[in-house]
Amino acid sequence: MTRGQPLTRQRGAALLLAMLILTLVATLAAGMVWQQWRAVQVEAAERARAQSAWILSGALDWARLILREDARTSSGVDHLGEPWAVPLAEARLSSFLAADRDNNSSAEADDIEAFLSGTITDAQSRWNLRKLIDAKGEVDKAQLRVLQRLTEQAGLPSDSADRIKQALAKAWAPPGASPDGALIAPQRLSELAWLGIDADTISRLERWVTLLPGTDTKVNVNTAPAEVIAAVVDGMSPGNAQRLVQDRQHTPLRDLSSAVNRAYFPPDPAGGPPVLSGVDVNSKYFVVQGRLRLGDRVLEERSLVERRQLDMVVIARERVNLRDSP
Repeated sequence: MTRGQPLTRQRGAALLLAMLILTLVATLAAGMVWQQWRAVQVEAAERARAQSAWILSGALDWARLILREDARTSSGVDHLGEPWAVPLAEARLSSFLAADRDNNSSAEADDIEAFLSGTITDAQSRWNLRKLIDAKGEVDKAQLRVLQRLTEQAGLPSDSADRIKQALAKAWAPPGASPDGALIAPQRLSELAWLGIDADTISRLERWVTLLPGTDTKVNVNTAPAEVIAAVVDGMSPGNAQRLVQDRQHTPLRDLSSAVNRAYFPPDPAGGPPVLSGVDVNSKYFVVQGRLRLGDRVLEERSLVERRQLDMVVIARERVNLRDSP
């Protein structure tokens, strides 16, 4: 029994060493498998991101073609009966790829589970908040009255327009003019939160208000809601604005003189013709929204486009991941 003890101890030590080596090998193998799985997931996510970017860029190109063709044929009039105002219903991309039999196999087409939809919206169907402050950093009193009407229609507190005015006057003040220092000028309506405007105020106004570059934009009476038209045109009653919106569904306005002849707008209190400096029948700013459903992911890209004759210039782009795989 005494002679067998060293041998038993050696066997026990060898077994323990073997178990330790096995544990180490299993740990290293699990780590390698995890690293490989992680690399595959990162590569798949990067591939999906690249594919999404290309597909959404295609949606933007689709919008550019429609707006360019509209510029050639619309004679300077934009309304909701034109092709650009018709949404692109969700369509499976494989149906388009399968149509090209020379470059795509049917097996490849069946593997693509991507669905694309999109809309083009007239950005000038809303009042441009940028018009509130002129190039000198001063408040435009006429535009302030427009904002006051809109905040009243939205059911906001009576001081909402003044709070927005004060915040934007500081943000768009000339260099060195603000005693509080320079503020970050908002580029989107949601960024008014940076200036202390509460989320409820922004949410209620976003139906009728937008932020566009420059102060020379006008509201398109062929696409704007009745609330915006009544707020922009001094003295216009909500009833006349609603009548204009109903009538334009059948007969869009070709020029402002036809609107005056139909007596939509009130005459100038001084006895002259209606003052229509803030409205027009055409637009140059549009919002292109493309939505891609790729597997469990839903991505949306919103682009602000300026139409300069036949040239379409992207002013801003924003991509939002609406839903991702768990």
